Amino acid sequence: MTAVTDEDPGNGTVEPAGGREKEGADGGRWDDGLIARRAAAVDSRTAAGARGGDSRTDAGPGSPGADLVGADGDEDDLRPQVDAYGASGGPLPTRLDALRELVGLSRARLDRDTLAEAGRVLDEAAARQRLSSRHTVVAIAGATGSGKSTLFNALAGAPISDTGLRRPTTSQPIACSWTDGAAGLLDRLAIPGRLRRRPHPGPAAFDEAFQGLVLVDLPDHDSAATAHRDQVDRVLALVDAVIWVVDPEKYADAALHERYLRPLAGHAEVTFVVLNQIDRLPGEAADLVLDDLRRLLDEDGMALGEHGEPGATVMSLSALTGDGVPELREMLGRFVQDRTAAPRRLSADVDAAAARLRPVYVAEGRPGLGERAREEFTDRLAEAVGAAAAGQAAEREWRRNAGRACGTPWLRLWRWYESRGLPGSLDRMGQALAPPEEELTARQRVEQAVRIVADDAADGLPAPWAQAVREAAFNGAKGLPEALDELAAKAAAGPAKASGKGSRKDSAKASRTDTGSGTDTSTGTGAASGTASGAVSRTSKEAGVSGLSGSRGLGTGVAPGGRPAKPPRPKWWPAAVLAQVSMTLLQIFGGLWLLGQIVGVLEPGLVTPALIMLAGVVGGPLVEWSCAAAIRGPARRYGQDAERRLREAAAGCGRARVLDPVSAELARYREVRERYVAVTEFSTTGR
Repeated sequence: MTAVTDEDPGNGTVEPAGGREKEGADGGRWDDGLIARRAAAVDSRTAAGARGGDSRTDAGPGSPGADLVGADGDEDDLRPQVDAYGASGGPLPTRLDALRELVGLSRARLDRDTLAEAGRVLDEAAARQRLSSRHTVVAIAGATGSGKSTLFNALAGAPISDTGLRRPTTSQPIACSWTDGAAGLLDRLAIPGRLRRRPHPGPAAFDEAFQGLVLVDLPDHDSAATAHRDQVDRVLALVDAVIWVVDPEKYADAALHERYLRPLAGHAEVTFVVLNQIDRLPGEAADLVLDDLRRLLDEDGMALGEHGEPGATVMSLSALTGDGVPELREMLGRFVQDRTAAPRRLSADVDAAAARLRPVYVAEGRPGLGERAREEFTDRLAEAVGAAAAGQAAEREWRRNAGRACGTPWLRLWRWYESRGLPGSLDRMGQALAPPEEELTARQRVEQAVRIVADDAADGLPAPWAQAVREAAFNGAKGLPEALDELAAKAAAGPAKASGKGSRKDSAKASRTDTGSGTDTSTGTGAASGTASGAVSRTSKEAGVSGLSGSRGLGTGVAPGGRPAKPPRPKWWPAAVLAQVSMTLLQIFGGLWLLGQIVGVLEPGLVTPALIMLAGVVGGPLVEWSCAAAIRGPARRYGQDAERRLREAAAGCGRARVLDPVSAELARYREVRERYVAVTEFSTTGR
């Protein structure tokens, strides 16, 4: 048995099939002979000084240098016979670009193993597109004894690959190329030059339909030698198409279906499944086995190319007798001449990579951060910062200042007595009876608010992006309690500064502020809770008795002195104060008048001084009660303004530190989701 090799100039030598070429004086050839023939032609043209024509005529692969000779006998311009992929109008370049952008955007969020397959597809696609687009690499794969080498020889028209009963017969991939220019493709497959063949001169070599075909015979995929199986896996990942050869005994082998056909179901358009050795089946048994093979392929999820639909080609033949081989040659020739096998293979690879990445990109439902979640987060921060309690305290402080300004002297004297903090005063008693305040109450509320909003934003997201959203929220929440304290103090001090009528004396009084050292806690997700160690301000006990005891921990709307900033007085307060002073003077005048009558200094007459004194006694409370009624509306509005300022300060701080990073992470996910949609939009497998 002899076979023409692709290693000697002009393909004019023969060697025993499967044997090694002898080392000559030149040390052996490593290429397919194309480079040497071109170099010789260039030297010949340079010596003759002649310029070749613009057209080229193929004289057949069996004639030395025939592809370099023009129709007029002169040598043609030596244009490369390898046409690399150019700009294509199909969807494949767009999908590859989208996949490349997807991998680039995801490197910071997904681990390397998750993106490894997509990166491999991009690398292999780039490598294949740099090589010949005029060639189609088709591998023949099968199990031990399935007859793949016999089919390989039948298609090549020569006994190129060894056949026999010894197992395994094929130990290394053997390639047969019908045209020149396939050296780069074979180098990519790591097929050495001694295993590269050309079809024997004859009808098979001059078959126009096979021009551009590179046929590769692979070792057994179920070989006992691990190296053989590794070579099969390596080459199958690089070829443009594959012909699976099965026999009536092993067509249902689980190793074939579970390891190859089922994972490669998305590559149906570049797959041929051939039932060989039908000459061993009697009567209609071949049709029955073929129908059962189609059933198994359908269970594997592989689309079958029947009734004009795209899918795998399934047929039966006998490579030994030649029955069905012409039909396979015809279908394979049309497949090669379409020049679409490589793009189809790459597109199927992109589909497979996208299917593997689907769990990390496709979310359940419509994840995101809605307005309701934002409002609830703001409400929780406002509760943690004590906005409502601060508003109530500001309202009470307004009323207290009104009482101080418009109240009777006797009531003001009593309040002064209480403010001294004597052992028997109600202030001291209230401090003694007040329960100890928990320093971490507000901090825990902030942590809970951050945890809830992070869970709401991550709900439905794939695991890596949900983790990224939670980390963004927790990292942004570090230092949030301290920032809320600072903003709350500024918001509380704002009105006093604006009015210019705040009590400097009250502001100068420094009340004691307890500080608690916060510790970092961890949430149920294992991420940092976002609470950096630092001081958490507490409202003083004095402020608590005066109306701030309902607010805990974080900013309570207190001035630097520990009490709420003294609200500005309305314009009518001086008139009320003057009226109260008048009532007090009437009381004093009436009392002195009565005292004078008692001691005999003045003439007796109790009615007039009693009425004057009664008018002062009754008028003082009336003025106070009137002022109390008049200040209800302004006090309520002042308390609402204080609550609103503190709430807005807390919302702004929470938005800048938590919501904005979470929104940025969600926007990043939406961006990669759009890239993923672009990758799968033109899927050829429907995955």
